[in-house]
Amino acid sequence: MRVKITLACGECKQRNYISSKNKKSDPDRITLSKYCRFCRKHTEHKETR
Repeated sequence: MRVKITLACGECKQRNYISSKNKKSDPDRITLSKYCRFCRKHTEHKETR
């Protein structure tokens, strides 16, 4: 069962990315290193609800 998730920047809290994840194999919130165009650098992006 794949669900859509939104990823928000850890520094500026902007919601930059939309992705999907398998809820069965990854039940916890995920954290990815992505580029934030508002901060203009790579930051940790966390899953939001």
